[in-house]
Amino acid sequence: MTGTATGATGGGRNWTFLTNHGHVLLAIARDPTARLRDVAAEVGVTERAAQAIVADLEAEGYLHRTRVGRRNEYTLNPSGRFRHPAEAYRQVGDLLALFADAPPADATRPS
Repeated sequence: MTGTATGATGGGRNWTFLTNHGHVLLAIARDPTARLRDVAAEVGVTERAAQAIVADLEAEGYLHRTRVGRRNEYTLNPSGRFRHPAEAYRQVGDLLALFADAPPADATRPS
């Protein structure tokens, strides 16, 4: 999901279309009982960064965290709106519908 792109000038800067917040939300959508350690590894951020992102998403109502034993279970709010004014008319459920499914086992990932 995090590909690299080379700029028009060939500078080789790495960037992605989705923010880390989007990636964390999608990782949790794929596995609502995932440990933050695993979410952080999937997204490519530190565990502390993943914790901060989950706190942001929870504070804004995009997800709800429930303690189940020693683990957390997350419930997503697909009716939450995108924050940027250009997409504020869309719900995050649209993003989840596009990307939340795990890729097929035989899918090749670009290097």
